[in-house]
Amino acid sequence: MGQTGCLLLHGFTGGAYEVNPLARYLREHTDWIISVPVLPGHGRHLDLRQATAMEWLLCAEEELERLLLYCDEVFVIGFSMGGLIASYLTIHYPVSKLVLLSAAALYINPRQIVQDINGMMKDAIRRTLHENEWFGHYKYKVLNTPIRSTWEFRKLASHMVPLLSKIKVPVFIAQGQMDGIVPPRAARFVYDRVGTYQKKLYLSKGSKHLICYGPDCDDLFHEIAFFLKQDEHPDDG
Repeated sequence: MGQTGCLLLHGFTGGAYEVNPLARYLREHTDWIISVPVLPGHGRHLDLRQATAMEWLLCAEEELERLLLYCDEVFVIGFSMGGLIASYLTIHYPVSKLVLLSAAALYINPRQIVQDINGMMKDAIRRTLHENEWFGHYKYKVLNTPIRSTWEFRKLASHMVPLLSKIKVPVFIAQGQMDGIVPPRAARFVYDRVGTYQKKLYLSKGSKHLICYGPDCDDLFHEIAFFLKQDEHPDDG
């Protein structure tokens, strides 16, 4: 058996840190070649002023093509917007299996955002706002995300969602039920539209958008590794 590769793609305004916990788990439990590229304009310090959806796709394509040169089998894992890009790659390249984490097929969960904002208000009253994880994570992103790049993301989503039916390989779909960015119903939305009967749905009751940092992430990572390692199986979602 030849070498196996695994490409992990982060989300919009994010970086490798969003999927690094899963990447570390896979490195520790497999002998696969693991690749976690940073898309143009992304990372810890955002510079999205000139970045385009086409550049994000090309970057992911180049990394996948590199893996395909060395590997007989390649898996692709995409988080949030990275799930849209991962879906595109799966349709156009010989990807063996696909994992979608908090895939941004739908976006903005108003109910959870209201809860998070209420939490911020309580922390502000207690003068502990600086300790609020949601506020600290998204304040920088909101201030450093140009409207133009947001439209690039929306353009990518509008193009990819109608193509989900073209995905024919086994798919693992995971979603946090407390996600304030992608509505939890997005997981079932994707599940119902992918064009394969080999699909699994994993719902995390305690996870928000950054599902790789959720309270049950160890169980999630185990399930993903098991899914990727096993032979093709019938629909068990």
